[in-house]
Amino acid sequence: MILVKKIASNKGNITSVHHADVSRFKKILKDIVESIRGTEMDFTEGRLGRAILLLSIPMVLEMVMESIFALVDIFFVSKLGSDAVATVGITESLLTIIYALGLGLSVGTTAIVSRRIGEKNSEGASTAAVQAIAIGIGISLFIAIPGIFLAREFLRIMGATPEIVESGYHYTGIMLGGNVVIMLLFIINAIFRSAGDAAISMRVLWMANLFNIILDPCLIFGLGPFPELGIKGAAIATNIGRGLAVLYQFYLLFHGKKRVKLILKHLKLNFSVMRKLIKVSLGGIGQNIIATSSWIGLVRIIAVFGSEVLAGYTIAIRIILFSLLPAWGLANAAATLVGQNLGARKPKRAERSVWLTGYANMAFLGLITVFLILNPAFFIKLFIDNDSVIASGASCLRIISYGYIFYAMGMVLVQAFNGAGDTLTPTKINFFCFWMLEIPLAYFLAIPSGFGEKGVYYAIIIAESVMTIVVFLIFRRGKWKMREL
Repeated sequence: MILVKKIASNKGNITSVHHADVSRFKKILKDIVESIRGTEMDFTEGRLGRAILLLSIPMVLEMVMESIFALVDIFFVSKLGSDAVATVGITESLLTIIYALGLGLSVGTTAIVSRRIGEKNSEGASTAAVQAIAIGIGISLFIAIPGIFLAREFLRIMGATPEIVESGYHYTGIMLGGNVVIMLLFIINAIFRSAGDAAISMRVLWMANLFNIILDPCLIFGLGPFPELGIKGAAIATNIGRGLAVLYQFYLLFHGKKRVKLILKHLKLNFSVMRKLIKVSLGGIGQNIIATSSWIGLVRIIAVFGSEVLAGYTIAIRIILFSLLPAWGLANAAATLVGQNLGARKPKRAERSVWLTGYANMAFLGLITVFLILNPAFFIKLFIDNDSVIASGASCLRIISYGYIFYAMGMVLVQAFNGAGDTLTPTKINFFCFWMLEIPLAYFLAIPSGFGEKGVYYAIIIAESVMTIVVFLIFRRGKWKMREL
């Protein structure tokens, strides 16, 4: 009888555990659906794990959409031949300046708008949003005018052949001339993200990608009623896709029912807020320029070892950047949580959100690391069929992926500083780790020490790991909690 009771009791326990697991799964599923649809949660209150989940899912999907944008263009343009691909590559190198400016302004926008939202100061958030948009438009016009009229000269300066200059200057002129849509897409999405409306940013990029995917082949190859414009069609399609997304952003800002809402009285310049935005954004711009230029320096060292090694490295880095983009989505969630909770005068909650997000990012990138270490050649083969290039790229992918877990925490901590408005600290750390350490170390290990191209890969791991350790130690001091914006 006692045995029967024990068995019945165990059955009851198993059933209750099963029901609890099912209930927990349903709750998580419900939260995922809410995060994609859009949430009204106050991120300065409630369970932090749920806040991270609701913010990070749309931010991760947004980053995936951002990476698809570049892949779509190069996929269709590659059908036009090597000159067209070269034109896109050269123009993208020019656009990195715009990306650095746009992303830098996004950092400043995130810090200030999230702080105002945390303070429950919706007027201040709207004022900051307008100033960020005004700065973005001003900078983009400064770039657009020479971009339109000097496109040929820019291509020549970048080393393009006369054939590429004549066949591709229209593409370069349209992309540089229409840079305002890139700038505004970054800045306004940062406004939505920092306010806690991450699902809107995600949907905006979905929309831009959808139009780009549809219009690219139509305008490049002249499908149906569309004219055949070649590479020029790719630029027009991209600008139309992004432009329509920006119009949708403005519609939501003026007519939506979200946390940041603009009305006519907000449409005036506020130079004190503008100065604050520029000051905070300069650090973000510096971080992007330092990171971008350091990769250029590494390419120069890798090039010494021949075209096949360089090709393998180029493909491997594209895979690495693609795999890191979702992790940046998680890091962006940390920036929003830090800004809002500091605004709500809850520094302990802000700090705890960073650690929780960092651990989640380590788990995510740890899983990615396993795949990249076990069979890196598989991913390189998706891009090219050349044994030497595959071997070189696989070596690069395997070695660099060993540093993923370190970098997972590092990127979250850097974004936490940015979210707090302290963009200067990560800029200084980036300058030391990437310019003073990574590039000289890569040269020393690769050439004088005889490690070859692997020396460059080891230098990347060392620099990223040192960056994480330094930013970890400075973050622990807690001075970022006392920064006023």
